[in-house]
Amino acid sequence: MRITLTSVMVDDQEKALRFYTEVLGFRKKLDIPVGGPYRWITVTSPEGPEGVELALEPNANPAARTFQQAMFDQKIPLAAFECRDLQAEFERLRGRGVAFTQEPTRSGPVIVAVFADTCGNLIQLHQPA
Repeated sequence: MRITLTSVMVDDQEKALRFYTEVLGFRKKLDIPVGGPYRWITVTSPEGPEGVELALEPNANPAARTFQQAMFDQKIPLAAFECRDLQAEFERLRGRGVAFTQEPTRSGPVIVAVFADTCGNLIQLHQPA
């Protein structure tokens, strides 16, 4: 058994696709209409395009929106991405206008930073210290 897909809920799939590809640098893998305004959209890391896919799920369900907002309000990231050089990634993303809620900080065996993805989520970046 292995993990091949995980997801984040987003308030706007098109905005999320732009952010995750144009700002973060992920690559679109799938973009399939699934009825109405919804699409099955996944992105992958350019460092592992055949690896884990991240689905950009619409938060149309009221329970999903409530959960997403509660996690954001409690400052709890809904996903975490590993970086080889967190400081360089922090500088690159900050230069692209990404709003960080936590700058790179050592936390035990890792260095972490947290940013808002513009789609209702906090995302953690981490690097082994």
